[in-house]
Order: sequence, then structure tokens, then C-alpha cells
Amino acid sequence: MNLLKRSTCLAGVICFALVNIQCKKDQKNNTKDSEIMENKENLVIQKKDFGATTEGEKVDLYMLRNAKGMEVDIITYGGRISSLKAPDKNGKYENVVLGFDSISQYVSDNPFFGALIGRYGNRIAKGEFSLNGKKFSLPLNDGENHLHGGEKGFDKEVWKVEEVQDSKNSLKFSYLSKDMEQGYPGNLNTIVTYTLNDDNSLDVLYEATTDKKTIINLTQHSYFNLSGDFSSTILDQEVKINADKYLPIDATFIPTREQKNVEGTPFDFREAKSVGRDIVKENEDEQLKRGLGFDHCWVLNEQNSGVRFAASAYHPESGRLLEVSTDELGIQFYTGNFLDGTLTQKGGDGTYGKRSGFCLETQHFPDSPNQDDFPSVVLAPGEKYTSKTSLKFSIK
Repeated sequence: MNLLKRSTCLAGVICFALVNIQCKKDQKNNTKDSEIMENKENLVIQKKDFGATTEGEKVDLYMLRNAKGMEVDIITYGGRISSLKAPDKNGKYENVVLGFDSISQYVSDNPFFGALIGRYGNRIAKGEFSLNGKKFSLPLNDGENHLHGGEKGFDKEVWKVEEVQDSKNSLKFSYLSKDMEQGYPGNLNTIVTYTLNDDNSLDVLYEATTDKKTIINLTQHSYFNLSGDFSSTILDQEVKINADKYLPIDATFIPTREQKNVEGTPFDFREAKSVGRDIVKENEDEQLKRGLGFDHCWVLNEQNSGVRFAASAYHPESGRLLEVSTDELGIQFYTGNFLDGTLTQKGGDGTYGKRSGFCLETQHFPDSPNQDDFPSVVLAPGEKYTSKTSLKFSIK
């Protein structure tokens, strides 16, 4: 039985409310979204039409809101977080993730804004891997390598959405990736559950099963700028990463098989420091030069110990603090090095320039299928893939 009840509270907006919340009979058809959103006692999940893909598939936008007023918008195209409004030290709520206003912008080439990434997040060298003695070839969509699931990865698919029982603020996104889609073996059933909690944390739970042996590495690719001003860079924002080691890369962004200690390098984020403090060494440090800045995977401490602190980001001026917890082995810290000012911001007020956002992508290691020293990313029939990440916002 569904815990969420469909009601027609708004003209042109389908409003999903808790079963014990009844729409007032005298509510007028011209009620505005903001009038309902300001009633913090009546938590709601709103659903809106977000247009259609170039293939004609309908895309919806769901908005989650908690009792404190934090809001998260997620579209079914790629399961993407398109907006996340978090408070600053003065109680002002602003969107802190990069995104677009229209589906037409999302379906055009874009840097995976807010997307669910699969089947395999990050890169696979030369688009090849072997499983049970058989070689599989994947599309090359990043120079000579395969990136983020291929030419049409999970980020470019329209996901189905289900209501979550026993939860007032959760949405379950599901997608069936068919056998040999983008070159991957097995029919893979994937479910990602977003839950917005009253402590201003957003939980992301990944689950998947397969009918053939395959490889899997799911992640979430939101770009953050905690200032809420996307015309400014993220160089003044302070990042901390719970990792003693990171994975150096070659000239094509593939790990070199070495796990290098961060001590004495620009990659030491064990104590919080501004992103800009050491990124200025990108012409001196070979790894920064190869990544065009930070675009590397860190080996998180306390491996295989469940959900634990992975990283944080803090914007001193606004006071916004983001804390990332996960049970994953690694985290890819990317500083928006390829953003070049050609993509229009939400609202049309400018463009997304270089380093106007950063990513903290929890995941297994890049190119794991081809690197025997890395933990396995193989999923077999009868097994269940699970991974959990939590993004918590607060004021410091």
C-alpha cells in the first residue's frame, strides 16, 4: 500500500502528500507552489512536467522538501539532482549545485551535471576488460578510454520513479540496463533511493542485481559551489579528505597502479585547506598538470568499515558546510577543470566558468577491471550490489 497519496492541490502540478494530510476543500486552483512550500508542517513531494527528450520520452521533476525548508529537485532524466537549496549562516536558502533550466540543455553535451553514473563510474582504459576469460569492448568516449558508462550511460536514460513505503521523504529511481547495453554483459536491475532527512542530509542508496557476471561502479556526479554564486570559483572553499593516499594518473587519466602517500604533496587534504592554495602549482606538479588541476581518486581511510566520514567542504563567507559520508573505497575529487564558460547557468544569469563547481564522487577505483591490485568490481548472479553515501549540510 502506498504511503503517499495523490491529490490535485495545484493546477498543472501533481502534489504527492502524506496520507494523513488532506487537501483543504476550499483550496483554489490558482494556489502557487510557494504557498504550499511555506507550510513546513505539511511535508510534500511535488511532481512537475520537465519536458521530453529528443526521442520523445517524458521527463518529470520531483521536489523533496524537509521540515527545515531544505529543497532538492531531481529529474528522471539521468536521475539528476538539478537543484539543492541549503541555508547559509543568515538562514538564506540558495541553490548550491550546478544545473540547467530545461531538458534541452541536459540532453545536449554537458559535463554530467547532477547525474547518476553507471554502469561504471570513471574511466576504463582503452574501453576493454576481461571477465571469465572473455574480452568485452566498450565505447571510447574519452579519447582512447571509456568514461562514465559510455556514449549513453545511465546519465542519459529516463529512470522510473516509485514511492517509498514507510518514508515520508524518499524517492526510488529504477533502471533496467539490458544485456550488452554499451557493451556490458548481463541484465542489470539498478535502484537508487534518494532520502531527504530533517537534519539536512540527503542519503543516496545504490542497489543492483544481475543475471550474468558483470562489472559495476555507481556514483553521483553533482557539482557543488557552496557560495550559491556560480559566477565565482570554488577556489576559496575549504576541502578536507579522509585519505592518506591517492591514485596518480597517466597522461590519459588512467591510474598508474601506484597508491601514493599524500604527505608533502598538493594532494594532502587531511587537514582542511582552500582548493586554491595548492592548485596554483599545476604548472609545477606533474600530477596537477596531467589532471589540469585536481581530477583524481583518493583512497579513503578505514577501508571496509562501513559508512564513515569521507570528505567535507566549507565556504567561510556563507558558513555552509558539506560533509560526505560513505561506505565506498574511494572518492574522486574534481575541480571543474573542463568547464569553459560555454554553458548557461540556471536562470540565464551568466555561464559556468572554469572551476565554478567541484565534485566529490564516492566510488570504487577507476580502471579496476584491468588492475589486479584494486578491489574487485565484479557482480555475479545471486549477489546484490549495495553502496550508500550521505551528503549533510550545516552551518559552521
